[in-house]
Amino acid sequence: MAGARKVARRQKLAATLQPRLRTRGERYRLGKELRHQVRRSAQATWEPPRDRADPVDLLLQGDRGRAPELLPIRYGRMAASPFGFLRGAAGVMAGDLATMRTTGLHVQLVGDAHVCNFGLFATPERDRVFDANDFDETIPGPWEWDLKRLATSVVLVGRQNRLPPGVVRASARIAAQAYRVHLRAAASARYLDAWYAHLDVEQASRELSDDALRLLEKEIPEAQRRTSFHLFPKLARLRGGEARIRDDPPLLGHYPDRRAEAEVRDLFRQYRGSLPVERRPILDRFHLVDVAQKVVGIGSVGTRCAVGLFLADDDLPEPLFLQVKEARPSVYETFGRASPFSNHAERVVVGQRLVQEASDIFLGWGSAGGHDFYVRQLRDMKFVSDVSGYGPRELRGEAELCGTALARAHARTGDPAAIAGYLGPGGAFDEAIATFAQRYARQTERDRAELLRAIGRGRIAAKTPVGRGQR
Repeated sequence: MAGARKVARRQKLAATLQPRLRTRGERYRLGKELRHQVRRSAQATWEPPRDRADPVDLLLQGDRGRAPELLPIRYGRMAASPFGFLRGAAGVMAGDLATMRTTGLHVQLVGDAHVCNFGLFATPERDRVFDANDFDETIPGPWEWDLKRLATSVVLVGRQNRLPPGVVRASARIAAQAYRVHLRAAASARYLDAWYAHLDVEQASRELSDDALRLLEKEIPEAQRRTSFHLFPKLARLRGGEARIRDDPPLLGHYPDRRAEAEVRDLFRQYRGSLPVERRPILDRFHLVDVAQKVVGIGSVGTRCAVGLFLADDDLPEPLFLQVKEARPSVYETFGRASPFSNHAERVVVGQRLVQEASDIFLGWGSAGGHDFYVRQLRDMKFVSDVSGYGPRELRGEAELCGTALARAHARTGDPAAIAGYLGPGGAFDEAIATFAQRYARQTERDRAELLRAIGRGRIAAKTPVGRGQR
């Protein structure tokens, strides 16, 4: 009963933190008062509940509706490392986060905020920015959830790369510190300045460490080569004078079922209506010439994904690759976070537009065959580093970049003044998040061991595919 009263008081206090009802200074002080309800040191806590669900059971529940022939690829990738497991087990961590105390301050969550879901891409103005780039799980929720998932991913990458324990913990702390510093900066900024803020590569030297800058400088040339024009020779070929997507089974291939292909083509026609009116004319300059099904990521393996090859209606050869991804219910919806959208693809697209300062001009959504899908460019100077080669400097730089980008994302849709009041100017919160990340990384390692046992017993089939990467 006492616990219920504490929760009610915390919810009542959080409910007062509405920008229209309080000044910025008042909201900061009220956020500071939340430390009495949820101590910052308590953010370090992780103990699995006695009734914690079996992680393998949760994974199997999440397989419902996925293509069964692709599930061995999914589990092969998850079994490869604890970080691979984390990437594919968003639902497992969502269930654990839902059992933990939070401040009650909500933002639009990235949802699956691990280090490989942040990276470089080009804005419609062709500026190069670093930001979150995967929103399959986006939904309103407690800001702590994103940060804890990010910090845990930093620890798992460091352990995977056999970096010294001190470096690993320091990197997780850097992610939390970057989040805190930039969130507090947003709390004192004008509302429009905070909304427009983004991590522009050209201006990054003013606010990033040498480690982060060095990492950006290494990634920029790679990102510049990742466009539809540069991608065409790798993913397509001319056959009989016509452009066609190359088959690369089992990761990329044409549909054996004509009806499935027809549904994708119909989706592209339907999706046009979801684009802002001013962006439809540029899409109309291209025509669809081929579609194929594609396997992407780890968490998305087994869901319905495809790629469409478009060519410009002009003598000048100009390809455009658009990616189709099935949008399923966010894993957080299973644990009480309701989505305001009946179409899950619309949830993803609206969430992305809320969180990112500038989104893909071709980002839209539609439905086909009873399933929801969102559409975006397959490549538009999008680049995510191969973290398996990270040393201490790269890991510290990546942690700082991701923590900074996450703070800016949360400042756009949450109340930075209230969150900043809770965080405070010192490093107590940073240390707590680093400790949590280490503890939950060990939980992830135990969960992966359960998966390996399930594979060994034949309960789950797993294989490692040969092909052109995971994204």
